[in-house]
Amino acid sequence: MELQERLNEVRSRIAEAAKQSKRPDGAVQLVAVSKTFDAEAIRPAIAAGQRVFGENRVQESQGKWPELKSETAGIELHLIGPLQSNKADDAVALFDVIETVDREKIARALADAMKRQGKTVRLYVQVNTGLEPQKAGIAPDDTAAFVDLCRGELGLAIEGLMCIPPAEENPGPHFALLAKLAKNCGLEKLSMGMSGDYETAVAFGATCVRVGSAIFGTR
Repeated sequence: MELQERLNEVRSRIAEAAKQSKRPDGAVQLVAVSKTFDAEAIRPAIAAGQRVFGENRVQESQGKWPELKSETAGIELHLIGPLQSNKADDAVALFDVIETVDREKIARALADAMKRQGKTVRLYVQVNTGLEPQKAGIAPDDTAAFVDLCRGELGLAIEGLMCIPPAEENPGPHFALLAKLAKNCGLEKLSMGMSGDYETAVAFGATCVRVGSAIFGTR
């Protein structure tokens, strides 16, 4: 199956899942996860009309996205991998959305970088819904206080919450928890769901899903 066919299949499955949940057309944004793929592999997705992409690493993204963005207007780039504070300036310069704000040090570094560059990047707080020690993210019980800190003291515009459920668990309860936390914080955006569970995420209210291998194939 060609990339365009795989992309169309993912789009139609998202649309069908949204319809089943009685959600309006366009309620769910597809973030095509292009990490580890080079510019040549990404161009067919852009040619097929995809404009929103997700990357895991700042340095890798710097090697391909400035050129791709200069070729096509309207590209929106999401950082969906962990961010080190010493890369905050680079991340703010390149990305439109950063979905992995997961600790105070990063929030402060991003606030400083945006001030220096005079640029506003849309932000999501990553929540560790499974309390996994090896995984980044704010504990669910600490989410509201952290969002308050980001908004109040740091003046950051937090747009939504993001999670990556434990691989071996049913993702549904994790998506439900994230939706509840977002509602309590007055946030409308939910980034949740990947290639294996994005339809479930749509049913639980995801506003963007991060799909890589189902579009680009295995790495």
